[in-house]
Amino acid sequence: MAEAYPVIEGAEEFFFKGSEVGVLISHGFLGTPQSVRYIGEEFASLGYSVLCPRLQGHGTHYEDLEACSYQDWFSSLEKAYLQLKQHCSHIFVIGQSMGGTLSLRLAHRYKEIKGLVLINAALQVPAYEYLKDQVEPRFLDESDPDIHEEGVHEITYSKVPLKAVHELQNVMKGTLSILPEIESPVLGIRSSVDHVVPPANTDYILQTVQSTTKERLVLENSFHVASMDYDKDQIVKSGHLFIQQIVAKELVLK
Repeated sequence: MAEAYPVIEGAEEFFFKGSEVGVLISHGFLGTPQSVRYIGEEFASLGYSVLCPRLQGHGTHYEDLEACSYQDWFSSLEKAYLQLKQHCSHIFVIGQSMGGTLSLRLAHRYKEIKGLVLINAALQVPAYEYLKDQVEPRFLDESDPDIHEEGVHEITYSKVPLKAVHELQNVMKGTLSILPEIESPVLGIRSSVDHVVPPANTDYILQTVQSTTKERLVLENSFHVASMDYDKDQIVKSGHLFIQQIVAKELVLK
């Protein structure tokens, strides 16, 4: 499906070629690669190959988003994974919000993924619950991004299509049912205060996946879009440590 609008300046996908250890990053619902660019650049500076695709319908215009299904968003991430696989022997996936939801689905399909770093991964968005069976309005006003730090600008949409909300709800619901079949190591990162996705979502994921390696990190000074908030360096530090421990273990086993 072709998008009807140009990509917003700054919202483009990014790729940094580094080592054979790859980090695939997925932004969230209504977001763009700009929201995770800082952590992407930091992981690249640590030597990783880093790829962050722009999910279909994001970073252009909300009318493009209206034409998408959640399979389109998943397909954007899957294509990027297969692209990164051409450069890397070990791939880890970092996903923020709905990006975390899509990352779980990717790990379910591709068992060779070495680990997941989930940042406020979404299984439910309470503010959208009342819209489940609604057929109108076509577009809803969207509130400002949930970021604790003042003056941070996230590229996002001012309106959200009702159809896109329903697609988000479908992908979250479908992901709930596959959690018990996921075995990839997981680092679950959640903000202690999140006004979009209840922090209990991360706890539930960690309880339900069958991974033998499960870690939790609580961010005390960030809201939902944690990759742009006060604790963004903590995400990088913890993610780097998590990845290095898994890679080191793999080398020992060889």
